[in-house]
Amino acid sequence: MYEDEKLVCEDCGKEFVFTAGEQEFYAEKGLVNKPKRCPECRRARRKNNRKKRRKYDAVCSKCGAQTQVPFKPIPGKEVYCKDCFQKSTTEEA
Repeated sequence: MYEDEKLVCEDCGKEFVFTAGEQEFYAEKGLVNKPKRCPECRRARRKNNRKKRRKYDAVCSKCGAQTQVPFKPIPGKEVYCKDCFQKSTTEEA
């Protein structure tokens, strides 16, 4: 049904293979456009986009430490630093 197809990355110009398995996955998810970037450029783009996310200053509700969170804190709602959040999720498990 699907066959491996060679495509050219629009960022680096390198040729890459859009495998039959990837094509099947795209079809299952309803994706109609072929990838424009090679896997390396896709990873780099995702990594770069993560760096651009805004961080908000906050004070940890548990230990009082200054921290940054990826969402705007709402007054009256608890906010945890990374360490306290990880401790709370491992205690619940």
